[in-house]
Amino acid sequence: MIRLLTAIVLAGGIILTLLFASTSIFVLITGLFWLGGAWEWSGLVRLKGIKRVLYTFFVAILMFVLVVVNQVQGWLSLVTSVALIWWMIACLLLFVRPHLIPLSLVAITGPFVLLPSWFLLVYFHQNLTVGIELILCMLFIVWAADVGAFFAGTFWGKVKLAPQISPGKTWEGFIGGIGLAVLVAFFASYLFEIPRVPFMTIAIATAMASVVGDLSVSLFKRNVGLKNSGNILPGHGGILDRIDSLTPAIPVFAFGLTVSGISV
Repeated sequence: MIRLLTAIVLAGGIILTLLFASTSIFVLITGLFWLGGAWEWSGLVRLKGIKRVLYTFFVAILMFVLVVVNQVQGWLSLVTSVALIWWMIACLLLFVRPHLIPLSLVAITGPFVLLPSWFLLVYFHQNLTVGIELILCMLFIVWAADVGAFFAGTFWGKVKLAPQISPGKTWEGFIGGIGLAVLVAFFASYLFEIPRVPFMTIAIATAMASVVGDLSVSLFKRNVGLKNSGNILPGHGGILDRIDSLTPAIPVFAFGLTVSGISV
């Protein structure tokens, strides 16, 4: 029950912020949330005291720089490309070498995981005429993938997806999550008059990416013997536990929109 209540409050807060907050407030609220993720990320590399503060402060400086250059031509493509390159590397780590990873490497990857997704959220909200609608679509696609995976995995899950990283995840859950995400995209395409087939294809890629994000953070947590990244969210763990699936999903979603021309 606590987990459900926390999820409802979080989802409601996110939707209200999207619909009614100015871009400045949106930048502030999401920025603080992502900085909370950076703080927890520093815990994944066992930083303590002033080192942990400095790591988070460094991420905050990078966020400020991204806000400043938000309008500079070419930055959208650059940030999206950097994110996609990192997540392709992450896939290799997950399925080729799902073992202990040096903490120094985990520390370096933190900004590459966190910053592109936040920058793209801000860019969508500020620069696109239908940015808010697209962010909502992306969120519901990711949430649907999570919910669909949970129920499909619970009722039909047998074949483990990545037993060394997350023993609870199954291929049946993975397929169920993608199925529900596509269904959400199908209805969203009617609601917002978005080209149907391209958008459903983007939903498939976004849902798959969300699983990679979840597994990546799970791998890093297992690296240091943690079940959750924090305990600030009752029933859910930490902030990072909530945004892990978004960190690759947002860049993949943005790339899909750019390629298909939907974001124009």
